[in-house]
Amino acid sequence: MRADYVDGNVLELLLTALMPANRLALQVSLCTGLRIGDVLALRTERLQQRMTVEERKTGKHRRIYLPVGLYEALLRQAGEIFVFPSRLSERRHRTRQAVYKDMRRVSELYRLDGKKIAEHLSPHSARKIYAVSLFRSRADAKKVQQLLQHSSEAVTMLYAMADALTAAKLKAEGKAPAALKK
Repeated sequence: MRADYVDGNVLELLLTALMPANRLALQVSLCTGLRIGDVLALRTERLQQRMTVEERKTGKHRRIYLPVGLYEALLRQAGEIFVFPSRLSERRHRTRQAVYKDMRRVSELYRLDGKKIAEHLSPHSARKIYAVSLFRSRADAKKVQQLLQHSSEAVTMLYAMADALTAAKLKAEGKAPAALKK
């Protein structure tokens, strides 16, 4: 099942109700575009504001930058081995499933205009928000592809245009996308 795209403001609302460690992991994913599994596997000894991360799915290396506030929050959160230790053992990191379950719990709590926020909200939704905001600010599909480390520009465009694709899908179904009122 594919992760749905939600507006960044909606995800920010959901973050307020997540467990602190899960919130922090998703904030790192939103800021860097890393997959949640790569965020959770960060090692305390290698944590720096500017660092190179090896993506587990692709095996490619990627340079990331963490803003000062986020970096300091990660240092406070860090366990002896992993930045996000498992609740059962310091020798293992938190799982993607733990973050996913927390997101599902929170998304069931919130309704916008009486409607469910999304059918399938997951930690990967943060990566899609990152891609959309990057594409909107730069309008350069090649740069977005490079930063997401996708091998296919077509896949990158599915991410970069996730907001428009989700809006079109919901319109076809006769539904309106959930959004925060300003």
